[in-house]
Amino acid sequence: MGSMNTPALTTLTALPEGKIISFESIRVACRNCTLMTLCLPLGLAPEDVERLDSIVRRNRPLHRGDYLFQSGDRFRSLFVVKTGSVKTFAQSPEGGEQVLGFHLPGEIIGLDAIEKDAHVCSAKVLETSAVCELPFGRLEELSFTIPSLQHQMYRLLSKEIAHETEMLLLLGKKSAEDRLATFLLSLSQRFRKRGLSPTDFYLSMSRHEIGNYLGLAVETVSRLFTRFHDEGLLKVDRKHIQLTNLDAIEAMVSRVPVEECRRRMS
Repeated sequence: MGSMNTPALTTLTALPEGKIISFESIRVACRNCTLMTLCLPLGLAPEDVERLDSIVRRNRPLHRGDYLFQSGDRFRSLFVVKTGSVKTFAQSPEGGEQVLGFHLPGEIIGLDAIEKDAHVCSAKVLETSAVCELPFGRLEELSFTIPSLQHQMYRLLSKEIAHETEMLLLLGKKSAEDRLATFLLSLSQRFRKRGLSPTDFYLSMSRHEIGNYLGLAVETVSRLFTRFHDEGLLKVDRKHIQLTNLDAIEAMVSRVPVEECRRRMS
């Protein structure tokens, strides 16, 4: 099974939304990266950031459909999304695809492979993307000599466990409306952390992939998007989403009055 499929060298790669990826931006060092506060360098001393940067592999842009790794591949590296987005998925008992997550810039992929030394799921690129590759053997050696890096690894592993717990609660208790609202709110919050608009963004994943992730039929997802649009919660133009009433979406998720959400935001 092949791991990362590397496309032919190009200088600039256009994204569907008109963005571009340049090799200059891909090769930015950790200390100058805008995602530094979301990634492994968080909390590291400048000299330790330099040491971490020395083991990072920065590869060419990847295109939709390329794999970072596939289920069963030997575990060699962790990957950090630099630009674009990646989905992880496993084979369902019925032989289909079960989406496990959607990963945005600054998020680490592959932590679940550490225990078995092999990947238990696959990671596929959703749009033109760039990633930083962290050879795990070298990262592990480095973490032994940099306590703050080891602490950051623990934090990321804890975050992974917390995410799985949240998903179990989401799928076990929430209605279809709550699931989609929670998903949109999560994207909004993640975009905000990256300095992007929390109310105006593009979905790199399809309706089918969203439904698969949330345990909903694609028809239900489409119907809910239409309903949310009619209720003034959002505007939809294919994959372009505008959250026009974020307070109401937050209220739907937390089940508190809209006025309380506004008070918390003030």
